[in-house]
Amino acid sequence: MLVGVLALQGDWREHKVTLESLGAEVLPVKTKEDLERVSGLVIPGGESTTISNLAKSFGLFPHLREFARSKPVLGTCAGLIMLSNEVEGAAPGQEFVGGLDVKVSRNAYGGQTHSFEAEVSFGAEKERVAFIRAPRILAVGSAEVIAKLGDEPVAVRQGKLLGATFHPEITGGTLLHKLFLESIH
Repeated sequence: MLVGVLALQGDWREHKVTLESLGAEVLPVKTKEDLERVSGLVIPGGESTTISNLAKSFGLFPHLREFARSKPVLGTCAGLIMLSNEVEGAAPGQEFVGGLDVKVSRNAYGGQTHSFEAEVSFGAEKERVAFIRAPRILAVGSAEVIAKLGDEPVAVRQGKLLGATFHPEITGGTLLHKLFLESIH
């Protein structure tokens, strides 16, 4: 199985390493042709405005939206922002893939100096993850909450789409990546 990691900006290499450690073959995705080759896609953390601008300039948005309608996509941090249907604090003209019925607020946990690690709960399982200029999930529509930090939702699933406010790939977490790979089979 060939999975893709959107490699326009951000920490796509860390996702690639994590997915490969779980046995996946990974392709860095930069073009429509790359996207056509993969069975699932990770949209990594980074800076959502930059990712949006690059995806727009490379003409990827129609293809990313079409892909997300039928195939598994995991978005972490900025990737969650890209998958959200409603984004508070978006830059003027910023485009999104959409598909997750959630409202998020960009950088809601604070700036770079407010970054932190915490243990989040995936039901009975817990995993230590990093929150770096992380978005906050303000409202959940028809998406399902799959992980919490205390009582606050930090990861959601809707159909084949997964989104998380945090970076599991930085702390060695694999629970979210395993869920993503399972959704491809």
